[in-house]
Amino acid sequence: MRDKKELVQNLKNSGYLKSQKVVKAFMEIPREGFIPKESRDYAYADQPLPIGHGQTISAPHMVAMMTELLEPEPGDRVLEVGGGSGYQAAILSKLVKKVYSIEVDPELVSFAKANLRRVGIRNVEMILGDGSEGYPKEKPYDKIIVTCATPKIFDSWINQLKTEGILLAPVGRGFYQELIKIRKTKKGLEKRNHGGCAFVPLRR
Repeated sequence: MRDKKELVQNLKNSGYLKSQKVVKAFMEIPREGFIPKESRDYAYADQPLPIGHGQTISAPHMVAMMTELLEPEPGDRVLEVGGGSGYQAAILSKLVKKVYSIEVDPELVSFAKANLRRVGIRNVEMILGDGSEGYPKEKPYDKIIVTCATPKIFDSWINQLKTEGILLAPVGRGFYQELIKIRKTKKGLEKRNHGGCAFVPLRR
């Protein structure tokens, strides 16, 4: 699809897409398969789009940026907090061993499951639940990605993250947040701020 190729090229030119493996994942996953029919004409515009229930699918540049910052590896087991329509999980599914994606809205869980099934993805498990609690059943995780605005980094996430694991989350209570990357080391937590962003709030 020409629009997808143009978007991916623009994301590469802008520095959001850095690695060939993430470029490949973007090319393999159809973003139009994760948004409602009425918005599909805008699937490859670099903007967030509504997916119903007051939620959005993130703009492609933000998905690209967060995917690269997460440093996905083929053997990783990843927890995603805020599953939405399943698009971020779908991108990660091409890069890691398994994604556990937790979402509080039951209708969005059903929507995401249908979307993932339709595009043939089998290594993502959609879970209905409170993302602030993580998903202790499958801990520990190599990586944790939070795709909704969180007022803080919850202890549950840190406790469920492996040593040397990475946690990525938009942190803040207002309209804008700061994208924080945390690496859990034996000596403690290494934190780095990757700038401003805007996500819908974490719901519990």
